[in-house]
Amino acid sequence: MLKIRMSRGGVKKRPIYKIVIADSRKPRDGRFIEKVGFFNPLLPKEKKERLSLDIERIKYWIEKGARPSDRIARFLGDANIIPKLAQRNNPIKAKPKKKAQERIAAAAEVKKAAEAAPSTEEAPKVEENKAEVTKAGSKKEEKK
Repeated sequence: MLKIRMSRGGVKKRPIYKIVIADSRKPRDGRFIEKVGFFNPLLPKEKKERLSLDIERIKYWIEKGARPSDRIARFLGDANIIPKLAQRNNPIKAKPKKKAQERIAAAAEVKKAAEAAPSTEEAPKVEENKAEVTKAGSKKEEKK
């Protein structure tokens, strides 16, 4: 089975990928049939040099039965070669777990209690804290 996939090149922490047609049984960076483009993930998305595709050759190989990998299918969908893939989403995994939900509920209760309490009590506390800070600051100045 033929695959359109990326083959990694470059050096440590600076990858550059060749977009190749390869047999699915071959290793990722192993032998391939034809190079049909490249992808440089380090460049900004606006740059033209970030992605290059040989569209005619890719269409030829798709007709021969080559299947693109997920990442390549996104590139081809953006280039209008194949229909775009549906946006995948797994909302169950994205939900907070049990302990996080408990913390969120506790924080909400504290917030409700703070809103229900009269704000007049908080104002003197703030003034007292400022007075304590200034006393501590003046003691440090006296020592110098």
